[in-house]
Amino acid sequence: MNESTIKHIDDLGATVVITHRIRGDKQNEYERWLNEIAPLCKAAPGHLDWHIVRPIPGLTETFTVVIRFDSKEHLRQWMGSKERTDLISKVEPLLVTGDDFFISSGLDFWFTPAEARARIPVRWKQYLLTWSAIYPLAVAVPMAVVPVLKKFGTSDNSLLNTLVVTGVVVFLMVYLVMPRYTRLVQRWLFS
Repeated sequence: MNESTIKHIDDLGATVVITHRIRGDKQNEYERWLNEIAPLCKAAPGHLDWHIVRPIPGLTETFTVVIRFDSKEHLRQWMGSKERTDLISKVEPLLVTGDDFFISSGLDFWFTPAEARARIPVRWKQYLLTWSAIYPLAVAVPMAVVPVLKKFGTSDNSLLNTLVVTGVVVFLMVYLVMPRYTRLVQRWLFS
């Protein structure tokens, strides 16, 4: 790969996915900490976007923060900045585990367990795994969701039906199916 190609790839931006598992009684303190770090991150050079996926009360304790930058260099600068380092030290007593993060490209974050951040399985295995997970969902979810939508009088609106069905499929893939499925087949996936 030549320098021009590397520069072009870098120009496509970079995303970091950060997961923080919070102690059960510390979620309010963590929310206050998010309000402290968010403006600093958003003011960092190259910042593009910031999303928080909050835990489901009673089910999970994990906050996921997805941050996009315009380049890997700007992302590295933010992740290694003194401001972030100081704030991570401040939040660590609230965390069950440490400051877990990885830089993702496309759907690779589904396939990269925390203990193997640098390892990404070959694309054909990603393809087979994703296809084998999506197919049953693509068959089952419409059978479950469309009758519910009919009760609300939307049965003739195929665009709305498709929007809701695909939303449910993606939700299930990201939050339920892929995290468990990749752990189940991890040995094959990374062999």
